[in-house]
Amino acid sequence: MQTVRIKKESKQLKSRKEMSRTNFDQLLQAGCHFGHLKRKWNPAMAPYIFMERNGIHIIDLNKTVAKIDEAAEALKAIAKSGKKILFVATKKQAKDIVADKAASVNMPYVNERWAGGMLTNFPTIRKAVKKMTNIDKLMNDGTFSNLSKRELLQVTRQRAKLEKNLGSIADLTRLPSALFVIDVMKEHIAVKEANRLGIPVFGIVDTNSDPKNIDFVIPANDDAKDSVETILTAVCSAIAEGLEERKAEKADEKAAAEQAEEVAETKKRTRKARKEEEAPAAEAEAEKAE
Repeated sequence: MQTVRIKKESKQLKSRKEMSRTNFDQLLQAGCHFGHLKRKWNPAMAPYIFMERNGIHIIDLNKTVAKIDEAAEALKAIAKSGKKILFVATKKQAKDIVADKAASVNMPYVNERWAGGMLTNFPTIRKAVKKMTNIDKLMNDGTFSNLSKRELLQVTRQRAKLEKNLGSIADLTRLPSALFVIDVMKEHIAVKEANRLGIPVFGIVDTNSDPKNIDFVIPANDDAKDSVETILTAVCSAIAEGLEERKAEKADEKAAAEQAEEVAETKKRTRKARKEEEAPAAEAEAEKAE
C-alpha cells in the first residue's frame, strides 16, 4: 500500500489521542486517506482534501478524526433516546461489514438492493414485512400442508425474496431517526428519501461525492474494507455506549420507583399502626366522658 506523509499538528493530535474514538495513525493504517482520481473529484469536497499525490486526492485525516467524533456523539444520543438508526450499504466490499456491525448494536440495515420508497412509502414496506411474518405463521401452524409442491415452492421463493430484501428491517416498526450511509453517491436514492422526510443523514463521503445533502459528513475512503470497518467500529461503539446508558437509566428509574413505592408503603403501615395504638385510648376517653 502506498504511504503518504501528512503534516500533523501536535496539539490536535495529542488531545485527539486522549479523547477521540479514532486517531490519525489508525485511520492512516486503514487507508482512510485515499480518495479518488483528481479528474473524478467533486469540488464540494475541497475543504476535506489535504493534497494531491500521483493524480489521487488525499483526504485530510485530522478532519476525518474530528468528523467521526462529531457523528459518534450524535449517534450515541439517538441510541440513548431509544430510537433506531438505519445503516445502508449495498456495495460488495461494505455490505457484510455493515450487516455485522449494525446487528451487533441491534440496529436495522439494508445491504441488498434499496427498494424505492423504503422511507417515503414506508407503510407499503411494512405491509411486505407483515406478509413475510404471516407466511411464517402459516408455515408453522400447518396451513400450507395441503398445498401442492409447486404452490409450496412459489410461497417458499416469495418468502426467501422478502427475507433477502427486508429481513434486516423486520423490527423497524416506524421510520428511523437517522440514516448512516456508506457511499452516498451509490445510495443517492436513500439519501434523497431521507432528505425529503427530514431524517438526518450520516455518511462516509469520498472525494468523488457531493456532501451538501449529508448532515454529518465523514470524509474518508468508502471503497476500502479496512476504512469502512474502522469507521463503523468507532460509530457502533458510540451507539453501544448510548444503549448501555439508556439501560442504566431505565434501571435507575425502576429502582427509584420501587424505592418510592416502598417508602409509601412504609408510611401507610406506620399510619395504620399509629391509629391502632390510639384506638383503645380514644375508646377509654369516650367511656369516661359518658
